[in-house]
Amino acid sequence: MIDFRYHLVSIVAIFLALAVGIVLGTTLLQEPAVRSAQEVAAQLTKSKEELRTQLDTLQGREAGNDAFVAAMTPSLVAGDLTGQRVLLVETPGSSTTVREAAQQVLTQAGAVISGRVTLTEKFLDPKATGVLDGLVNQLKPANMIFPATATPWDRAATLLSGAFVTTDQAQVGTPNPATADVVSSFETGGLLTTDGDPLKRATLAVMFAPEKPYEGENAEVQAGALVSVVSGLDVAGKGTVLAGAAPTTAVPGDPISALRDESDISKRVTAVDTADMPAGRVAVVYSLREQLSGRAGQYGMGKGASAMLPTVPTATPSPTNQSGS
Repeated sequence: MIDFRYHLVSIVAIFLALAVGIVLGTTLLQEPAVRSAQEVAAQLTKSKEELRTQLDTLQGREAGNDAFVAAMTPSLVAGDLTGQRVLLVETPGSSTTVREAAQQVLTQAGAVISGRVTLTEKFLDPKATGVLDGLVNQLKPANMIFPATATPWDRAATLLSGAFVTTDQAQVGTPNPATADVVSSFETGGLLTTDGDPLKRATLAVMFAPEKPYEGENAEVQAGALVSVVSGLDVAGKGTVLAGAAPTTAVPGDPISALRDESDISKRVTAVDTADMPAGRVAVVYSLREQLSGRAGQYGMGKGASAMLPTVPTATPSPTNQSGS
C-alpha cells in the first residue's frame, strides 16, 4: 500500500511541477496563486520522501523477518515429515525457484522426495481432452469407475494419482502394477514429464501453482483442471497441498482461488499462498503434517486464507514431582 502511495505521490508531484512551470510562464495568475502552487508542490515532495522512508523501513523489516525465519527453518520443521515420501508436481508457469526452496525445506523436515511430475500446457489445453479421455479409457483398470459428472481432468487425475501416491504404508516406495503403463503413455502423449522416480509411490504430494494466474478464454478451465489434479492426489494419498503465491483478490485463472471457491475440495485439500516466502515454506510442511492427521486448512495472506500457517501442536507438559522426593 505504501509503495502504491509513493508512486502516486511521485506522479502527482511531477504533474504539479509542470503546472507550476506553465503558471510561471504566463501572466494570467497572480503571485499568491503561484506561491500557493509552489507550497503544495513542496509539501508533496516532502510527503513522497516520507513515504519512501516508510517503504524502505518496511522492506528492511520484511527482509530481516525472512532472514530470521530462514535461519530457524531447520529447527522449526525438524522431524515433522520423517518416514514420509512426497511427490512434487510442477504446473505450466510455476516457479522453479519456489519449488527448489520448498524441496529443501521438505528434506529438512525429514521427507524423502519420490520424484517430480511436470504437467505440460497440452495437459491443460481444452482441445486436448480427447487425448486425455482416450488414454484414460485405454489404460484404466477394469474396476476403476468414474462419477457421471467427472470431467476429463477428474478422470485423468484419478488414474494418474493411483500411479503416484498411496495410503497403504506397505505399498509406499513401490510401483503400482495396476497402472504400469499409465505414466509412460502420458509422457509419450506430451501431457507430462517426470524426474526422479515418482512411480515409487509417495504418501503426500505438493503441487506448485503458476506464478501468475492464467489468462485468456481458457483461464478458468485451466485453473479448474489443476484443482482436479490436487483433488485426485488427495483422495489417493494421505494428503496434498497446493502451494504458490496467490493474488490478494480472487482471479478466475488462479488455481488457489479456484480451490478455495470449491467448498467440498477446500475442506480436505490445503492451499498455501505464501510459498515464495520462508514462512510460507514452513507452512507447507506444517500443512502436510496437518493433512496426515486428517485435517486441512487455507493458509497465507491471500483471499480465503484463515491464518498464516496451521496451529503448531504444543507439547504436553511432563508431570512434576510434587512430593519433593
